[in-house]
Amino acid sequence: MSRLIRNGQVTVDTWQLIRNVDAPVSPDGAVILPLASWVTDPVSRLQRLATGVWLAPDDDPAVLAPWLGALPLIAIDFPKFTDGRGYSSAFLLRNRLGFRGELRAVGDVLVDQIWYLARVGFNAFALRADQDVQAALAQLAVFSERYQGSTDQPVPAFRRRERQWPDGVRTAVAP
Repeated sequence: MSRLIRNGQVTVDTWQLIRNVDAPVSPDGAVILPLASWVTDPVSRLQRLATGVWLAPDDDPAVLAPWLGALPLIAIDFPKFTDGRGYSSAFLLRNRLGFRGELRAVGDVLVDQIWYLARVGFNAFALRADQDVQAALAQLAVFSERYQGSTDQPVPAFRRRERQWPDGVRTAVAP
């Protein structure tokens, strides 16, 4: 069991990430299966006590749309920290498909990415083994204001700024 950051807290990871589709899956315990393995029989997978799915960079998150309400966890794999496709997958899952469960970044996840990953909807981070968990946790609060709209703050700063007019009416400043 490794440590991870979940909802802004360092915690113990009780989920087992299954990388190999042909690997035997223990009947006990929480597992995160690859999409290819999960879609072969989603109904029986959901009947397990705890089953999550992980997506590779080229997997389509929309495949999971019918089951998003029942899935407790979706992990998105970053095979290289330079591969940004996982950011798009997370944004789609949160904003277009409405996934509200745990969205976890796994693989080559670095401290420098944490703030940006949180912006697109990730709420759990399994860091690469050589990364400092406390430094990553600090990244979640490194900026106090978000200028662009995203998952964590949909309204951009120019829309949030209010101006006090001489007549006492508070109105949003026009773009």
